[in-house]
Amino acid sequence: MSKTILDANAILRFILQDNLAQASSAEKILLSDEASIPLEVIAEVVFVLQKVYEIKRDLIAKRLKDLVRIREDLVFEKDVALYAADIYSSTSLDFVDCLLVGYFKIKKYSIFTFDKHLKKKIQSL
Repeated sequence: MSKTILDANAILRFILQDNLAQASSAEKILLSDEASIPLEVIAEVVFVLQKVYEIKRDLIAKRLKDLVRIREDLVFEKDVALYAADIYSSTSLDFVDCLLVGYFKIKKYSIFTFDKHLKKKIQSL
């Protein structure tokens, strides 16, 4: 069976429950073995929840962790996503920078950046 990648709109409907028919359809796919969510989509979801819906960072992080834990193989780089959610809830870094911190900490990748805030966070680990 081939994988189905969910886009940000499908995930937002599931998280926000603002369109129950679409939320239900998204949930069925999320619970199936065929669904996958790349980190790029997670980053877009976080951005929309923060900027459009003005949801607080700690609640976004909680919803993200709940989403990631629906199924073991649902989200690409699950461990990086969970670590990034923790960093996101406790810092002012944007979510993409939190993902980079996750790649540094979890995957042991080096990060080349001119961003002073990102550098400071990486150096503190």
